[in-house]
Amino acid sequence: MNCKLYKEILSRQDPGQAVNLSRFFKTGKGQYGEGDKFLGIKVPVTREVVKQCWAETSFDDLEGCIRSEYHEVRLATLLTLVQIYKHAKKDVTLQKRCVDFYLAHTDFINNWDLVDLSCYELLGTWLLDKDRTMLYDLARDGKTIWEQRIGMVSTMQFLRHGQLDDTYAIAELFLAKPQPLHDLLQKAVGWLLREAGKRDEPRLKNWLSTRYKTMPRTMLRYAIEKFSEEERLGWMK
Repeated sequence: MNCKLYKEILSRQDPGQAVNLSRFFKTGKGQYGEGDKFLGIKVPVTREVVKQCWAETSFDDLEGCIRSEYHEVRLATLLTLVQIYKHAKKDVTLQKRCVDFYLAHTDFINNWDLVDLSCYELLGTWLLDKDRTMLYDLARDGKTIWEQRIGMVSTMQFLRHGQLDDTYAIAELFLAKPQPLHDLLQKAVGWLLREAGKRDEPRLKNWLSTRYKTMPRTMLRYAIEKFSEEERLGWMK
């Protein structure tokens, strides 16, 4: 592939580290990352490459890179897309092109880090002043756990702007899903509820008070992580 971003990422590979990352991201048979391949590049190094290359990377380059068999190349693609979006500033046409590209390639956003490091920076930012139905649709009807996780985690940007309603409303969608809920979805929902609680703890406690008895335990544990030990024990009992 004749693309600077791709070549730079490949030049940073570390086979020894690749073994550790493959294990960490559960690439074994039957695991959530089954079959994914790693070059052994840590996120700070990937960000460094993106910083060097994003301005020279075209959408044709992104189209090739997002389809890579290598996890870090796909991550670099998404981080580059975020940079293009951020630097577009008031170029709404370019921003929309970034969002459309993202939504058209969710099949390749297939692990939790790929979701978490891109979705709220891109979709969350885009939707700050727009209708947010797409996130509800992804959370409710996403064809993979990754699309569903995008629907939840994208609300992080809303929380950062003091907008808590969508986080709670989308969390309700996950509570309504058939159980057991995948562990990675429980963690995502619990994490975002915890973040909402940092902004308004009484609201989180009030929300939990009518739901904690039937919530998946991992989701609840993540949601109350910042409470005192005594409070956490009380909620878990």
